[in-house]
Amino acid sequence: MKKTTHPTTREQTSRDLETFPPPMSSSRVAVIGAGAAGLVAARELRREGHAPVVFERAAGVGGTWRYDDAASADPLGAGGVHGSLYASLRTNLPRECMGFLDFPFVADEGSVDPRRFPGHQEVLGYLEAFARRFDLLRLVRLQTEVVGVRRSCDEAGAAGWSVSYCSRKLAGAGSDLEGEQSEVFDAVVVCNGHFAEPRLADIAGIGGWPGKQMHSHSYRVPDPFHGQVVVIIGYNPSGMDISRDIAGVAKEVHVAIRSAPAEMQSATAHANLWLHPMIEFAEEDGSVVFRDGSRVKADAIVHCTGYKYRFPFLEEEDGIVSVDDARVGPLYKHVFPPHLAPHISFIGLPFKSILFPVFRLQSNWVAGALSGRIELPSPEEMMLDVTAFYSNMEVRGWPKKFTHNLGVEAWTVRAVYLCYVYTSSILLMLIYSKLIYIICFGVLQFEYEDWLSEQCGLKKMEEWRRVIYAAGRARVSVRPESYRDEWDDNQLLAQAHLDLSKYISDVTSSMATYDVASVDLSSLRAHAIKEIR
Repeated sequence: MKKTTHPTTREQTSRDLETFPPPMSSSRVAVIGAGAAGLVAARELRREGHAPVVFERAAGVGGTWRYDDAASADPLGAGGVHGSLYASLRTNLPRECMGFLDFPFVADEGSVDPRRFPGHQEVLGYLEAFARRFDLLRLVRLQTEVVGVRRSCDEAGAAGWSVSYCSRKLAGAGSDLEGEQSEVFDAVVVCNGHFAEPRLADIAGIGGWPGKQMHSHSYRVPDPFHGQVVVIIGYNPSGMDISRDIAGVAKEVHVAIRSAPAEMQSATAHANLWLHPMIEFAEEDGSVVFRDGSRVKADAIVHCTGYKYRFPFLEEEDGIVSVDDARVGPLYKHVFPPHLAPHISFIGLPFKSILFPVFRLQSNWVAGALSGRIELPSPEEMMLDVTAFYSNMEVRGWPKKFTHNLGVEAWTVRAVYLCYVYTSSILLMLIYSKLIYIICFGVLQFEYEDWLSEQCGLKKMEEWRRVIYAAGRARVSVRPESYRDEWDDNQLLAQAHLDLSKYISDVTSSMATYDVASVDLSSLRAHAIKEIR
């Protein structure tokens, strides 16, 4: 289906609902990156009366959602290639859940993939539609890479930020980046993403292992692994997807899972795909030995082990932030360096949440803080909050790499999983009526998102969106092969469409009414407690 470039129903209908507050204090703001975070940051900044300029090194907007056939020349490194998508990638959240709160991600006449869990092309189309709808493209300088950000003062002593950049577009087609230029801005918003710098597993003996290695950043299609024995490290969404992708052509696929549960079954729905605990060591004869003593002779290892935070345009000695084992800090509420707030900020660092809505809330907070509409605590108070947050992580035994993890604790996910398995249809009734919070002792609340909403004076995230997300995470464990194409939350989906109809005129679904008075909460809660313990 050919994509349309005229306003879709979603774009046209939401136009009537846009409001702009009167500016209080206006700033010229450099936004680094034109992915989902950068685009919504530009919109919120302009709505607040600021003048954003967006720098994007790629040839179009979309950030990590721009697919690039080219893989890195270094299969274990970034190698100058920003894109990390593989050809078969589909979202691991349903579209109605992951979209911006006031710009629904629904299938319409412009859709290239109307599935509920669409492929990456559809997400890129959604972000491009968002940019068109809010007239953001004219704010974006494409093929322009930021290479330096420094604090500066003008002749009058006013503080600002000198942003240095190089532009391939200005240098001409096929040319290298032109010479460095710089401009001064009142503030900088960093939205450069964190899916471009590969993180590798540390494996004893890997230096002498003779096989081929690759990070998922460089994976595109399974063809190069035809007939081979392949070991995949990691079983988060990319590991799950890529292992099954490769299993279609490989002789054998063995997945090493860092936190494999004791009761894990090694067999899967694929006859040639097995699950294992983490790798213990690799040997020079090509063997890979797992922690349970099992071993395979492998041709290739694919690291599906995530990414590092990296800000190559910031010098650590400047004291803006440091990166220590996936902890970017110090940052107040994952956004502001306390001693420099609000004039430099970071959007999009958190993970394990519904990210597009989080980006929007963070962006509104930053825009409001810059204009004076929102008052931040003093630098000392913000630093005390950061210190308390780090101390609380230590008490809980959480490593630094979980600093920006907004996900609920593992036992909570297990509670949802058990409710899903044992109560199925009843669970959906309980979720929508908020009673799931009673069963799981209140820990499924989206505390960070709610806090941001309160700071910004915005409505909290809808109940159905939270629940579709939480139940969806549980469903991945129950149905790893089919969770994208089989679901039983039509009641919640109907409520979602009803809420989204404020922005989409042709949604006619309505939410069915359920009577939960007959549900035996006491027995269900007791059963959940027993299973969790």
